[in-house]
Amino acid sequence: MSSPIQTGLLAYGMSGRIFHAPFLSTHPGFALRAVVERSRKQAQAQYPSLISYDSVAELLADPQLELVVVNTPNDTHFALVRQALQARKHVLIEKPVATTVAELDELLALAAAQNLYVLAYQNRRWDSDFQLVRQVVESGQLGRLTEVHFRFDRYKLALNAKTFKEDPSVAGSGLSFDLGPHVLDQALSLFGRPERTHVTRASHRPNSRVDDYFHVHLQYPQGLNVFVAGSLLTAAPGPAYVLHGTRGSFQKSRTDVQEAQLDQGLLPTAAPYGHEPAGQEGTLTLVPAPGETQVSRLPAPQGQYKGLFEAVYQTIRHGQPFPVRAEQLRWQLEVLAGKG
Repeated sequence: MSSPIQTGLLAYGMSGRIFHAPFLSTHPGFALRAVVERSRKQAQAQYPSLISYDSVAELLADPQLELVVVNTPNDTHFALVRQALQARKHVLIEKPVATTVAELDELLALAAAQNLYVLAYQNRRWDSDFQLVRQVVESGQLGRLTEVHFRFDRYKLALNAKTFKEDPSVAGSGLSFDLGPHVLDQALSLFGRPERTHVTRASHRPNSRVDDYFHVHLQYPQGLNVFVAGSLLTAAPGPAYVLHGTRGSFQKSRTDVQEAQLDQGLLPTAAPYGHEPAGQEGTLTLVPAPGETQVSRLPAPQGQYKGLFEAVYQTIRHGQPFPVRAEQLRWQLEVLAGKG
């Protein structure tokens, strides 16, 4: 195996602690070397050999670092990715990779000019529930798809304590830029670029100044309509995935356990990791003949965020194509900008 990729995190909040450090520290292709912690120094309690820098500039000046994870607020992504590229580091960046298509194109051009990679951390492609959805779609069992619904719902009536998330003057604020990239990426990765889009946003929480509801209608050839939505005021979520086709239907709730397990300290190398509990299966309803229905319960495969990190490793070390393609990121930002 090639030498491990020396990697640094730009923050050690929830995302650094849950979504990145456990994988970078257990995947043999990475060495978690450094983190930026401006005030509270917490990371070394879990990772004693980690270097804790006081600033981004100090971390980017580390000559041994090859890869930087940009896991900071949305409005900082563009500037920090550009800084990392100028410091000649590869970048793994959380969603959204940028807040405009122009920003994305500038970053991709800068990376290409320096023979570097800008890779998108779209981890929800590796959710157990979505992997099952992908299997059902690719199996063709539903026939020609006619209508698809993807939802990401929560119930949070109070405004976010992180005030930048509630400020409409801050780029990338609002739910459509928070949860929207997850479900949009899932839909676009399955169905490609739509012919037309229509985006609806709304604010319903008391004193909210940003969207806390979004609904995107993606229209495809052959009459396929895909609806992507999210809300912060859904106390009783229904199925997260509903698919209808000429031969049947499929439904599945959002039941991936990886985030909860990681938050509880379970490592991705543990045997129970990523396995949904019994009773969370998806429901496949097929119509083999007029008047007949065939209902089956389908278990989800293991959740595999480590698959994303394996893809990062294969891209950086061996030049393999990264599954989250640049054009898919561009389509996503076109939709979020309301273009279609």
